[in-house]
Amino acid sequence: MALLVYVDDIMLVSNKDSAVIEIKQILAKEFKLKDLGQMRYFLGLEIARSKEGISISQRKYALELLEEFGYLGCKPVPTPMELNLKLSQEDGALIPDASYYRKLIGKLVYLTVTRPDICFAVNKLSQYMSAPREPHLNAARRILRYLKNDPGQGVFYPASSTLTLRAFADADWSNCPESSKSISGVCVFLGDSLISWKSKKQDAVSRSSAEAEYRSMANATCELQWLNSMLEDLQVPLVDTIVVYCDNESALNIAKNSVLHERTKHFTRDIHVVREKVAAGFITTLHVETEHNIADLLTKPLTALKFNYLLSKMGLHHLYSPS
Repeated sequence: MALLVYVDDIMLVSNKDSAVIEIKQILAKEFKLKDLGQMRYFLGLEIARSKEGISISQRKYALELLEEFGYLGCKPVPTPMELNLKLSQEDGALIPDASYYRKLIGKLVYLTVTRPDICFAVNKLSQYMSAPREPHLNAARRILRYLKNDPGQGVFYPASSTLTLRAFADADWSNCPESSKSISGVCVFLGDSLISWKSKKQDAVSRSSAEAEYRSMANATCELQWLNSMLEDLQVPLVDTIVVYCDNESALNIAKNSVLHERTKHFTRDIHVVREKVAAGFITTLHVETEHNIADLLTKPLTALKFNYLLSKMGLHHLYSPS
């Protein structure tokens, strides 16, 4: 059984209905409870069940967001960020009311809980909260126009899925024009279910694309360690070795070969967790072609064609779209 508490909202998850009933009775003796039955709505998340699986979306939240900022009737766009868009701290005029921008980005951050497709764009724009400018606001408004395409899109967890962990790691080398730092993208699947995703600027400047990709693999490895530990606590046994996919051959060689000292002596030691876990047999690393690397969607703006192709591989669900 797992029990999640957020202030005065409680969610119970168990593979036995009798256990749920028993814990409810125990809690009712100490606290005044209101039993809402099977979960359908929790902290802005809409949960729908069927024989095929569970769908989680934030449709109501997304529609309220569009209405609040006046974009409920806007013309939609195919991608959340314009291709080859370059943003900086200095370009463009400062917007008169910075709180408007901060409020918009804050609400979009919460939407990334079920929308990995906007994760990169929101992460990028959140870096300009201190002094937002007109180009930053225009880019944020484009995300709203993108959401108009399908406000009800969310993640889907199929009922029949293998208990195997696999991760995709990618990096866009020297993406930030001001700091020259790279962007890491990581997404993790349990069977066919997307359970974790992240788009984040790296902490240090990478001297090569191989180093940037290796840092992204380190992020994926740390995420897999945490997920594996949580699954062990929930007594969920994995049926196979954990796999990390990367599209950079040099980074894959570094992960497997400790002899490559000349190419890695400037790396910080913490990212060699990849090599350690490969040697221990905890993970295995495999090559994937760049056009099929799902994590590429989390590192930079893409064309509509490639964006939609990678998005389809994430196994997202369009619950409210007509069939």
